[in-house]
Amino acid sequence: MFDSLTDKLSQAFSKITSRGVLSEKDIDDAMREIRVALLEADVSLPVVKDFIAKVKEQALGEKVVKSVQPGQMVIKIVHDELVKLLGANDTELNFNAPAPVCMMLVGLQGSGKTTTAAKIAKKLKKNKRILLASLDVYRPAAQEQLAQLGKQIEVDVLPIIKGQNPLEITKRALQEAKKGVYDLLILDTAGRLQIDENLMNEAVEVKKIANPTEVLLVADALIGQEACNVAKEFKDKTGVTGLVLTRIDGTSRAGAALSMKMVSGVAIKFLGTGEKLDDIEEFHADRVAGRILGQGDVVSLVEKAMENVDRAEAEKMAGKMLKGAFDLNDMLEQMRQMQKIGSMGSIIGMIPGLSKFKSQIEESGIADSLMKKQEAIILSMTKEERSHPDIIKASRKRRIALGSGVDVHDVNVLLKSYEQMSTMMKKMGKFGAMSAVSKLMGNPFGRMPMSGGFSKKFPF
Repeated sequence: MFDSLTDKLSQAFSKITSRGVLSEKDIDDAMREIRVALLEADVSLPVVKDFIAKVKEQALGEKVVKSVQPGQMVIKIVHDELVKLLGANDTELNFNAPAPVCMMLVGLQGSGKTTTAAKIAKKLKKNKRILLASLDVYRPAAQEQLAQLGKQIEVDVLPIIKGQNPLEITKRALQEAKKGVYDLLILDTAGRLQIDENLMNEAVEVKKIANPTEVLLVADALIGQEACNVAKEFKDKTGVTGLVLTRIDGTSRAGAALSMKMVSGVAIKFLGTGEKLDDIEEFHADRVAGRILGQGDVVSLVEKAMENVDRAEAEKMAGKMLKGAFDLNDMLEQMRQMQKIGSMGSIIGMIPGLSKFKSQIEESGIADSLMKKQEAIILSMTKEERSHPDIIKASRKRRIALGSGVDVHDVNVLLKSYEQMSTMMKKMGKFGAMSAVSKLMGNPFGRMPMSGGFSKKFPF
């Protein structure tokens, strides 16, 4: 979602980072370009004015003018102000109440409240016993949708009783949560195509009954300039305590994140990063500021890897590599582990210095399509062929290509990649080069055992 803003800010910064000395005119020109970039990103005018004023005041200071790298100092000031703008409030969820703690989701129709409720439940279910309840009696099959999502993530959902209104459902949900000794009750309220008084009154009444510790406004990042009005209305009427921005993987211009935070005065708690139920991440202002400025986000990448990569399996595979026992089954498992972390474009975007290539990689789809093609090729092989790739000759290659819908050339490319990887693994096993293995495996776990009891730390 930040790609367009990142590109425009990068262009503005490129004009000042190459200069050894910055004049007031240079800084004014840079501020003008940053202002235009923010306005084009749908950030509201009052937010832009306030932001630019704060940045300019510091950028014209003596510390910047006399700096060895004044351009880099300006970037640091912009980064720090972005962090202040995005993260002045506590992003931790408030569970400071007797169980069952209640969380209430509000927002416009189509913002992704129901899916977000399931995503949050899945993220928190490791440490809490959760009950989901749908109060949306207006949208067709809304309650059934939450019930299906609950089954997928193995979280209990309040049974549907036809004819009950949202207030009756809320009371029943609270009774069931207490009776079932649940830690957390998540209420998915009804949405509308636009803000209306009836919806707001209903949400207010639900809040009085449920007394939630968190009222999260779920908003589509594509909402644009309307973000401020939506945030203000829900904040005034329902006492919103936090924001959840969905579809940040889309082509929105990022203004919603900046504007809603400023207008509502509450923290962004979560970001919805995709359509899958795992595609949600906790919000960290410093990391998002880094992404906006094209500096990557290694910490989030490591955390994502830790959540999705099986540590025991990764260590077992590393051990096989060092012994030269790496086969096509292991190569297939490695590709699947990578796919759990995300698309190649999203991974590249989190690595400092490479974020500028993110859009080109995602648009081409080459990396992800190649991985899927190679997975299909391996799955078309017999167990014996995967375990002993050296037996794959011309006739077997033709059969494998036919079975996976590719050319023999594609099979040869895969086998060549495997041979190169296998040869490298054997060499590293001989010299004990565990660091290279860790990096190749995308090892997020910091330490991996080596022969001789030696271990070393890596960032990822």
